[in-house]
Amino acid sequence: MSRVWVLGAGQLGAMLRHAGLPLAIEVIPVALDGDLAPRLAPDDIVTPEIEHWPDSAATRALAAHPRFINRPVFGRLADRLSQKTLMDDLGLATAPWQAVTTATRAADLFAAIGDRVLLKRRMGGYDGKGQHWLRQAEGTEIPAGWHDAAIAESAIDFDEEVSLVGMRGGDGSKHFYPLALNLHTSGILAASIAPLDRLAPLKAQAEAMLGALLDHLDYVGVMAMECFRVGDRLLINELAPRVHNSGHWTQAGASVSQFESHLRAISGLPLVTPSAKGLTVMINLLGTERDDRWLAIPEVELYWYGKDVRPGRKVGHLNLCAASPARLGEALDQLRPLLPAPYGPVLDWTLRNLP
Repeated sequence: MSRVWVLGAGQLGAMLRHAGLPLAIEVIPVALDGDLAPRLAPDDIVTPEIEHWPDSAATRALAAHPRFINRPVFGRLADRLSQKTLMDDLGLATAPWQAVTTATRAADLFAAIGDRVLLKRRMGGYDGKGQHWLRQAEGTEIPAGWHDAAIAESAIDFDEEVSLVGMRGGDGSKHFYPLALNLHTSGILAASIAPLDRLAPLKAQAEAMLGALLDHLDYVGVMAMECFRVGDRLLINELAPRVHNSGHWTQAGASVSQFESHLRAISGLPLVTPSAKGLTVMINLLGTERDDRWLAIPEVELYWYGKDVRPGRKVGHLNLCAASPARLGEALDQLRPLLPAPYGPVLDWTLRNLP
């Protein structure tokens, strides 16, 4: 068996491990805070499940390995300042933005990019963390500790949020999954739907944008791109140089999951353009106790992460795939009484957006 070490031992590493089994690829997730350096063979492969990692004996050993795929990319994309600069250099559309320097004041940002401004920490921060709103009408100021540590983005009155997961092989070949429609609540992905025929007109635009990034970075593996749709135009919001939550639907809904595609790419195995098996909905389980009654619904596939349940914490996800929107709607109706009340609006959004 070939071996792939994953820098990080969260749910993404676990799902990569599961995807490696049919390919006879041994995937070994490693905790970021490990105080022992794993012993890697020269032909082992290293890939991360997170863009930015702490310094430890384990991370130093993995990051120094010569077959750490895409190693130069992570520092560039983990920092939102260099990520945004890269997109500007490539002429890719994003929300108007500006670096927050020592001299920057809220009034400067309002004058330059609008009266509603979102501060984002340059490093770390995800699922709505590491963010702070400034609103001119409220007279808000940049908090202490955010200067030289953040970027500022103009608020976008978008129509929808969509994402694209793509892959690139070592030979430069590129393949893409269908666009997914996403719902975020409090900055955390709550649900995804894919594929939707009405998003097909955006396909070429999205693939050109992500394809330009993959080629410029000489990237190998899976990358996700989250976008705002404003009319018929896409604005890139965030990039994730790894498998991503918005691609979890591919486990049930695509011929090859994002996790298998990533392992194929970094291991030099053939890549294919995935085909959709049906219409798929992914629902994130956030701070929700497990209920095995979910499994009595034929369309449901449960991915439980084995974490302690805490408010707002990602503890699993459900994938529901069906051949018709009507059957998927029926399955969602069966699921509704088995989820906590806050999931009502999430299910309502999902049902409204089924074809």
